[in-house]
Amino acid sequence: MTSVLVVDDDPDVCDLVRYKLEQSGFDVRRACDGDQALREVDAEIPDLVLLDIMMPGMSGLEVLERWRANGATEKLPVIMLTAKAQENDVERGFELGADDYVIKPFSPRELARRV
Repeated sequence: MTSVLVVDDDPDVCDLVRYKLEQSGFDVRRACDGDQALREVDAEIPDLVLLDIMMPGMSGLEVLERWRANGATEKLPVIMLTAKAQENDVERGFELGADDYVIKPFSPRELARRV
């Protein structure tokens, strides 16, 4: 089963994403912030990460930078899932190595298709 790690400090977003992806046959784990995301991936690398940018403590962009600098996670597929919708935000995400960028609010059905 394909594993997805959802990293977001909003429990409602996590619940919505988890529900839709589990309906589609994915195994879904959750992390509430950047530090927990790093620990989760260190413990078990998922097949894909959905990563928010604005979180308490370490931002999603900082987490992405760390993963891209680590040989074990440099190719980990990451979709940014964020309210940061300015063109420069999107460009920055791709510059740091994001594989896709989904802007909140999002369609759960569309998100499941992208995953």
